[in-house]
Amino acid sequence: MDITKDSQETFCRITPNNNIVFILAWHALHWILRVLSLAHEVLRAVESYLITKGLLTRYKHLHLDRVKYLGVVIDSDEARQTLEVIELMQWLSGIGIKKVCLYDREGVLKKSKEVLLEKFSSAKLSNVDSKTDFFLGKKKMDFEFVSISDGKEAVAKAANLLFKMYYLGEDTEKPFFTETYLSAALKTLGYVEPDPDLLFIYGPARCHLGFPAWRIRYTEMVHMGSLKNKKYGLILKAIHQFTKVKQNYGS
Repeated sequence: MDITKDSQETFCRITPNNNIVFILAWHALHWILRVLSLAHEVLRAVESYLITKGLLTRYKHLHLDRVKYLGVVIDSDEARQTLEVIELMQWLSGIGIKKVCLYDREGVLKKSKEVLLEKFSSAKLSNVDSKTDFFLGKKKMDFEFVSISDGKEAVAKAANLLFKMYYLGEDTEKPFFTETYLSAALKTLGYVEPDPDLLFIYGPARCHLGFPAWRIRYTEMVHMGSLKNKKYGLILKAIHQFTKVKQNYGS
């Protein structure tokens, strides 16, 4: 599907008598948005370069104790770019992240788990200046691979458990189910993986793409753009900004 072509055809249909003024205004707006998008990408690239080279000193020292568990959501189409995924894993390992949850909706990463881990273990750090102060970590990371089917299965089992506990018996109380009931059921079933402190999202969509909702109640989400255009310096920036934010949790 050509989105640009479809949007132009739609515009022509709703434009009265194909008025030339409206058509010119449409094309002008289209080009302005393209220029702004290009300028934004250039600024991101420059900023990433400055951070990676250590020219912006505030990003040199990260408080990684605040990021005990990092989640990475990748669009399933982009998750098939194995080399890009491995390079991202290398960068996170070099930064010093110890535990990572890799998620894509269709389970592409989960299916290629063994290949990714094997190539990650044998790969060398690349595309980043190894002389920087950032690569102090070692390749010691724990990985969790998750897809949308895991979330569906967990919710279905939890719902079934709650149904048996509260609705099968005639004399049992039938409560209004809240998050507390669901959390207790998931814990009983063994779904007790921790919530990611920070969630990176790679892909065109600015959403978590079906990542299990009960595991991101207090998670900070950051859209990082396309996986192919990922930037090492912007990862450092996102982690730095997260560790500087004061977090207030409700009682």
